[in-house]
Amino acid sequence: MARTVKLKEPVRIRFKELADGSKSIYLDIYKDGVRRYEFLKLYIHPGKSEAIRRRNAATLAAAETIKSQRVIALTNNQAGIPNTGLRSKMLLSDWMQEFYESQIRKGVKGQKLLLSATKVLKQYAPKARMRDVNKEFCLGYIDFLRNTYKTRFGKPLTPYGAISYFGFLRTALNAAVRAQVIVENPINRITQNDKIKMPESQRIYLTIDEVKMMIATPCTKDIVRRAFLFACYCGMRLSDVSGLRWKDLSKDGDQWRASIVMRKTSAPLYLPLSNQALKWMPERGDASDEDKVFATLPHEASVLPVIKRWAKDAGIAKNVNFHTSRHTFATILLTLGADIYTVSKLLDHTNVKTTQIYAKIVNKKKEDAVSLVDNIFD
Repeated sequence: MARTVKLKEPVRIRFKELADGSKSIYLDIYKDGVRRYEFLKLYIHPGKSEAIRRRNAATLAAAETIKSQRVIALTNNQAGIPNTGLRSKMLLSDWMQEFYESQIRKGVKGQKLLLSATKVLKQYAPKARMRDVNKEFCLGYIDFLRNTYKTRFGKPLTPYGAISYFGFLRTALNAAVRAQVIVENPINRITQNDKIKMPESQRIYLTIDEVKMMIATPCTKDIVRRAFLFACYCGMRLSDVSGLRWKDLSKDGDQWRASIVMRKTSAPLYLPLSNQALKWMPERGDASDEDKVFATLPHEASVLPVIKRWAKDAGIAKNVNFHTSRHTFATILLTLGADIYTVSKLLDHTNVKTTQIYAKIVNKKKEDAVSLVDNIFD
């Protein structure tokens, strides 16, 4: 007897238990070796009453309908069938304008960027319809952003600008899927190698000797000098240094710590402070717990020219700003042998890959040092 082979479903309904006893329904979608999850914002509620039973049954039926739509979408795309949503004949430019206006109503930030991205996409394909937006269309748009489009100043887009514009299209197409304008976002079919990538940003940092040069050089504003050197030994951003209050500092045995919420990431951080960092903090005097540690530190726009003049007076030719202190902290720690995971946590990086940029800098310094030996004996 021939054995029956059970085909694996590409889309499955799954449930996630929530704290209140209800279950969130989501789709487990597996395609081309890639698994992704789509949360439907549908919920199964606890209880055995007839009303709850009917409500849950209707919710499950809705989930099954969405599942069927996703299966059809996957099958159509694998067979080369274009999008067949009910509104797929509408112009892409009309959908982008509709999406833009919905974002405005929601109060989404970056409205100027959204408007610019809408105009750029209309310039690329003014007559394209939603059913025309497939993988090839998106790859063509990437090429347009990279090689053809020019700003009003006649210059090509920066990688950041291209990523921002393409990201807006991706978000708008995701919204089109939810609105059943199209059945699938074709950008999900583009490989990482074809997507626009942000080049590694340059990290300007000071060597240990250069930090010593800064220390030995007078600065026109002592509070800026103290804040910068403090950050060189703890890695805080300017926003976190300027917001640091005396109540945020505590002592555990001989170890002082700063308990802060990072302004950029909104993440809490319990940061140990070295004696070198403490050395550059102002005297507390009669300041209250609510008072800021660097109370007289001027606004960022006023800090920058002070630091640049100070670095120039110290004989440092690098483009130094306050954030240079954070890069300096990272490279000094790695140079002195700290492991990358620990440095990543001290910098509050959400991904250790961000910290690896500093590791590359340190490794290059090691390679340069070794090459000096070769030069001696050549």
